[in-house]
Amino acid sequence: MIIGIPKEIKNNENRVAMTPSGIHAAVKLGSTVLIEQNAGAGSGFADAEYAAAGAQIVATAKEVFAKADMIVKVKEPIEPEYELLREGQILYTYLHLAADAPLTKVLADRKVTGIAYETVRAANGTLPLLAPMSEVAGRMSVQVGAYMLQKYNGGLGVLLGGVPGVAPAEVVVIGGGVVGTNAARMAVGLGAHVTIMDINRNRLAYLDEIFGGRIATLDYSEYAAKEMCAKADLLVGAVLVTGAKAPKIVSEEMVKGMKKGAVIVDVAIDQGGCVETIDRVTTHDHPCYEKHGVIHYSVANMPGAVPRTSTFALTGVTLPYLEKMIKMGVKEALLSDPALLQGLNTHNGYVTYPAVAECFGYEAMAPEVCLVKF
Repeated sequence: MIIGIPKEIKNNENRVAMTPSGIHAAVKLGSTVLIEQNAGAGSGFADAEYAAAGAQIVATAKEVFAKADMIVKVKEPIEPEYELLREGQILYTYLHLAADAPLTKVLADRKVTGIAYETVRAANGTLPLLAPMSEVAGRMSVQVGAYMLQKYNGGLGVLLGGVPGVAPAEVVVIGGGVVGTNAARMAVGLGAHVTIMDINRNRLAYLDEIFGGRIATLDYSEYAAKEMCAKADLLVGAVLVTGAKAPKIVSEEMVKGMKKGAVIVDVAIDQGGCVETIDRVTTHDHPCYEKHGVIHYSVANMPGAVPRTSTFALTGVTLPYLEKMIKMGVKEALLSDPALLQGLNTHNGYVTYPAVAECFGYEAMAPEVCLVKF
């Protein structure tokens, strides 16, 4: 198998799909690995390190896409990369197709086999390839929020932890999954008063136990969310419906009721965002905008700001599945591993992930049926 790793071109995306160690493992299994020149520079990996690990350095992304059987990336292809994809090619990356109709169409029209990191689901219900980046984004949400709360950034001028004699900031996290848990961990560490809202009472009980009473937990309802939004200095949107578009659970009315200078960080923006007033994807160059007096942060590739940490974390979880596909072949690996099979979103012109098909009016074909048939 020829594996291709292009340089990421999304705004300020400094991650790279594999570390030199990961490439060494793939080459050891008999793969040829092509990596675009300077692809790892943003994460602190020189071309010489990749070459020493057995990779072949190529000059352009066009050459990578033209020669590789499988493209391994961090982020979904964006428009300049669409024409480089070809029929029968395997794409192994974060796809987030439920929020991206044009890319879904491109993958279907070009008959690309799209394996999405974010929908690989283990038997226990966890999302092993999404988890490390959710951990990073959850922790970053509070870092970013604390920074944007400073007055010269348009924020309230509030210190998250307060000081003796002054109350700490109110941090409200909607969604108690991996993102929400890590956001809460950072906010608690900075001394903020933290409330996590979720619809899953068992999850709230778990969070109450692991935080030992240092956070408040609250059953999510529209009424309760409106009250908590009005109190929040920092609101973190951490809602996930696996593979599907995020529901808009923070309404414009709720945002209008927030304090002027409060901050919203919508980590769900990769899947369309869970805040109604998040009407655009922002970039690390221009991460925020103001609406109804509230600062909105909606960068879709938050972990790209801490690329070295993120690249090591990502390779650690994506490599075992890649090794399985190298050893067995992609189709056989998918059919033999129920977790990996759920990562299949497109194949041979068909959409194979039901939530994505439902978003855009495709007729979903079960992944195992599609793989056997084609």
